[in-house]
Amino acid sequence: MMYLGMIFFQIVAPILVLLVLGAILQRKFRFNLKALSQLITYCFMPAAVFLNIYETSMELSVLGQVALFITLFIGSQMVLSHFLAKLLGLAKTEAAVFKNSVVLINSGNYGIPVAQMIFVTQPIGVAIQVILVIFQNMTTYTYGLYNLISSTKSVLAIAKDFLKMPIIHALIIGVTMNFFDIGIPQFIRIPIDHVAEGFIAVALITLGAQLSQLEIKSMFNKTVLVSCITRLIIGPAVALLIIFALGLDGVVAQSLLIASSFPTSRNSSSLALEYDVESATAAQTVLFSTIVSCVTVTIVIYMAEMLFA
Repeated sequence: MMYLGMIFFQIVAPILVLLVLGAILQRKFRFNLKALSQLITYCFMPAAVFLNIYETSMELSVLGQVALFITLFIGSQMVLSHFLAKLLGLAKTEAAVFKNSVVLINSGNYGIPVAQMIFVTQPIGVAIQVILVIFQNMTTYTYGLYNLISSTKSVLAIAKDFLKMPIIHALIIGVTMNFFDIGIPQFIRIPIDHVAEGFIAVALITLGAQLSQLEIKSMFNKTVLVSCITRLIIGPAVALLIIFALGLDGVVAQSLLIASSFPTSRNSSSLALEYDVESATAAQTVLFSTIVSCVTVTIVIYMAEMLFA
């Protein structure tokens, strides 16, 4: 129990403090959240992703294991959310939001900061999280969009939007420079380091500011509660079974199990708002799952370190 408390106060509590700080600052100053989100997407996150990939050596066998796990895990969440939506008797639009809330995980401005705190001396743990972010973005702009708009947007249009994402360019450049062992001039490396170091704080403060605008009073409903149980409890349980089935161990297993426990992605709410599909329910799910994750993520981190030390 003491060790569990240490995990909470050393890893989860600092995240919670930054979320609350973001909420307080937003209430007082009313930041332009779209501008902050763009700053993270086009500056802070690409820098952090680039450095993590550039500085990490990952064997192809490990990359294959991670890719196989992600495919099995995301696929299982799609199937599970589909049957749960049927079981709950949800209308088509509400079912779409429910399925997105289960499948789309906040691997970016929640997952990467957590990974950077946990695996500060093991870069491969952060690199695995970066790969998960890429897969999650692919899922968001394919499966997630399909759920909400079906045939109203072409596959080509979705692919173009995906390829415009800076994180993809950062990944490609990072992999290329890592593979060919290309050095970075000091006058470029220093500012990249500064930007990457600021990613955790800016990302979490921005997330807190975004969550502060959501209403708590209407989030206690059947769809939100079942979504959060599925995302935060059943999701990690399924991930653990897949990890055992694939025979994974060590930092790889730890990173994947912890990554499976993160709350619902804010992108699920953003998409629902953009296409006017049950946006209130989507927003409440993001808020509720983020709050509850402070407890569930702590427990999963503890389990990961106990099982795969």
